Amino acid sequence: MCKAWYNNIIFIFCVLFLCFCRKAEEIKNEDDLNDWYSGGKQTVFINGSNAFSQSFNGMSELKLQQHEIGDKGFAAVFNSDPNQLNYGLGPIFNNVSCGSCHIGDGRGKAPNIGEPLSSLLLRISSGNDINNGPQDAQGFGGQLQQRAILGTNAECIITVNYTENAFQFADGETYSLRTPVYTLNNPYTTLPAGYLISARMATPVFGLGLLEAISETDILKNADELDVNGDGISGKANYGYNVIENKKQLGRFGWKAAMPTIIQQSAGAYNQDMGVTNFIFPIESSYGQPQYTLSNGKKDLADSTLSAVAFYIKTLAVPGRRDANNEEVKKGKNIFKQIGCAKCHIQTFITQTNMTSPETSNQRIFPYTDMLVHDMGNGLADNRNDYNATGNEWRTSPLWGIGLTNIVNGHNNFLHDGRARNFIEAIMWHSGEADATKNNFKNLSKTERDAVIKFLNSL
Repeated sequence: MCKAWYNNIIFIFCVLFLCFCRKAEEIKNEDDLNDWYSGGKQTVFINGSNAFSQSFNGMSELKLQQHEIGDKGFAAVFNSDPNQLNYGLGPIFNNVSCGSCHIGDGRGKAPNIGEPLSSLLLRISSGNDINNGPQDAQGFGGQLQQRAILGTNAECIITVNYTENAFQFADGETYSLRTPVYTLNNPYTTLPAGYLISARMATPVFGLGLLEAISETDILKNADELDVNGDGISGKANYGYNVIENKKQLGRFGWKAAMPTIIQQSAGAYNQDMGVTNFIFPIESSYGQPQYTLSNGKKDLADSTLSAVAFYIKTLAVPGRRDANNEEVKKGKNIFKQIGCAKCHIQTFITQTNMTSPETSNQRIFPYTDMLVHDMGNGLADNRNDYNATGNEWRTSPLWGIGLTNIVNGHNNFLHDGRARNFIEAIMWHSGEADATKNNFKNLSKTERDAVIKFLNSL
């Protein structure tokens, strides 16, 4: 009796082991995929204002504690008083916490005319450095900070205006596109000749751990820089500079895929957005300016806090689909593919096996991105090279969770500078490699366009 019981236990254990450790099934037919589960096992079906702020499923108690510590660090407000908690703000800065830009772990909002910039910032540069990254602008560094602590000068005050132009779809329905115009007012010193600026809106931070878990090989499979297949799409990988490892590495994050890792992206935001030094970027962003303060090797941010915040971002789950079986949604998905959107917004990847990260390992995910940069045309160009990415090229934004933007963030501002106020405008700004796709959408009937928008709202 005991032996039979023991054999049964061994059999059950082996079955469970095979179930949990087997490789993902080969994708044979896209119609068989269940893309309700956008983030694989790391999908949560929460549709409210906290939809982007859920932790991974299946984490150990220790990892959940680390996630919670990182959550607190992400929300922590920095200040300039040495006698207060979270000292280290400034001397120049854009905002006071991670959560001030990435509200609800979601996307930033473009300022209206007359509003100050809050979750949108301007990069500035003069040419390129030895690694072909943007060269800091003399006297202003790599980013314009329009706020400063008491007794210190902000670099400048940025105002935005918009020019508006009306257009028509093939069936006569009109739409409007707005172009932002940025003005740099009252610079603390003379701006360098030939400087370049690029507006960047805060991006959602959920699901980044899964994107980091996609293998480089799988990303490069979709690259076609010379358009060998003749489909007009010539996506390419960007290779940013890994500061920790002191080498070029495949870029995955940021609007031009120039950042290779989540922890470096986080450290850079602390340093540039808040003026908070850390072990990756230990020099104040005000270096070379009169308000520069020598830190004498003292970091504003503890190494453990930076690591915890990066872990928090890595372990944010992805909201699942809504209404995926709705007939109009399914029709919109088919049109999305037929007109060419899915050539860049690639539906699915399988993450690589990683024994140290079982939560992200071997997951079939549905991010709707190829993680590559593409020529998006002159209308969206910032004319500023960023490593391999030219001034016309931008990373394909992931679309998972995009239908919850208005619920979480209270707006539908899209594209790198938030100029698009809805899905229609975002689509119609596409150009360059996406010209044919945009024109296909332009020629759809009203019913077909509505189906595509309904599909996007289901993501």
